[in-house]
Amino acid sequence: MRFLIPSLILIAAIGLYTQYAGTNSSVAEAQQSNALVQIEIPSELSGLATIGKRGFDKNCAACHGENAVGQDGVAPPLIHIIYEPSHHGDESFQRAVAMGVRAHHWKFGNMPAIEGLTRADVKAITAYVRELQRHNGIN
Repeated sequence: MRFLIPSLILIAAIGLYTQYAGTNSSVAEAQQSNALVQIEIPSELSGLATIGKRGFDKNCAACHGENAVGQDGVAPPLIHIIYEPSHHGDESFQRAVAMGVRAHHWKFGNMPAIEGLTRADVKAITAYVRELQRHNGIN
């Protein structure tokens, strides 16, 4: 009996930690010191988006930031209402990679074309960006 109350307190503490630690860590993962937006990361990605994340990390994150949150003074966040599908459709991402983009929404300067990516690579990267957008209320 004398261990019952401390045991219940321990169980409750573990339960609270488990419930709230996962939520906080998903937000914390998305933070970077020069990020232009703060986002939540989905707990799971589709297969195509998982492949796209690897492509994004290798080819896009240096400018657009980890998890596409942008970088102050470098490049815009892709998890932003400007890049919602109804304004910048998936083909816009294909064209941006293939031909580059003149600055038109932001003052970061022009984006150069990115060499070495296939349409399939860009499709996967776009799937990753779209899943991050949807998870953060950009549809």
